[in-house]
Amino acid sequence: MTTTTIRPDEAAHFGALAAEWWDPKGSSAMLHRLNPVRLEFIREAIDLHWGGDVEGFTPLADKTALDVGCGAGLLCEPLARLGADVTGVDAAAENIEAAQAHAVGIGLDIDYRHGELAEWGLGQFDLVTCLEVIEHVADKRAFLASLAERLAPGGVMILSTPNKTVKSRLLLVEAAEATGMIPRGTHHWDDFIGPEDLTALLDELGLSVGATRGIAFSPVRGLQLSDDLSLNYILSARHG
Repeated sequence: MTTTTIRPDEAAHFGALAAEWWDPKGSSAMLHRLNPVRLEFIREAIDLHWGGDVEGFTPLADKTALDVGCGAGLLCEPLARLGADVTGVDAAAENIEAAQAHAVGIGLDIDYRHGELAEWGLGQFDLVTCLEVIEHVADKRAFLASLAERLAPGGVMILSTPNKTVKSRLLLVEAAEATGMIPRGTHHWDDFIGPEDLTALLDELGLSVGATRGIAFSPVRGLQLSDDLSLNYILSARHG
């Protein structure tokens, strides 16, 4: 039997935000600010992993990519522009509808699916990404296992999630939601996971963690990659 990892209340929460997902000043504004930082890490990770041309525009040409918890496609579209054959999966049907409409509108061919990842039988991918999602699932180990099954031999996985610290509680949950920077009810601190615990789960599943960077906030520079993991972090992993 497939273990259910989707929480219906979480899917409903994010599905209700679908109409504003592509508005950089709407309810997903923080994701728009976060996306360039995440893409910087992804570009560095894939260049390091495959040893490609660091100045090339399509380092993912002839490669497949799977983005799980894709929302309305904020990461899928840049991955497609980097040359990948992209599939996106999300728990909320509303998000998938918004993602499909946006991709068609700008002429990108992306395969979007709605529902549990494990139920689709999608095969394996060279790149698997899952950003700001693990903190929302019902069973972290089962969810990570389904991600690991989708990662092809020789592929690379990239994950990001808030750290479980006092700082993340104060800034990401209490302050960000109180000021409207993030919609209320988006985060539940008890569901956050620290890098040591996430690394241990990945190790159990036969994945070794490579680079791990923090995503920190500076009043001067805004969100940026950092050695400070206390707020949010992003990492790469591979088989073996």
